[in-house]
Amino acid sequence: MRNWLILHVLAACCFGCRAEENVRQPTEDVMVVEGHPTTLTCLFDTTSPSPYLFWYKLANDKPIFMLRRDTFSPGETTTEFKDRFDAHLNVTGKSVPLTIQRLQLSDSAVYYCALRPTVTKVYSGPLQKL
Repeated sequence: MRNWLILHVLAACCFGCRAEENVRQPTEDVMVVEGHPTTLTCLFDTTSPSPYLFWYKLANDKPIFMLRRDTFSPGETTTEFKDRFDAHLNVTGKSVPLTIQRLQLSDSAVYYCALRPTVTKVYSGPLQKL
């Protein structure tokens, strides 16, 4: 028996972008078979010759930074996503598709790409009450 997963793709997200910048994710929902790979599309428009693109996963209504791609470096991928998640920035084609290998049930989520960081550093140490 095959387990089907549904991956939701947020339509577009470009916080703090100028009017001439935007991202588009043409596919809203993707149905895939557990254990198989899939690719989520992200297209962008920007006047920058060297854009930075980010992918996020929404978990419990909170965005989780997955990876960043740019033209100056190999980018950055958080440890949690290194094994099965990858994206390649295509500046000429103005795309940064996200590929997920060996889909798992826990991959069912909302995913979105952005031209600007939408998650900043979060204090993760113990909080003290004053």
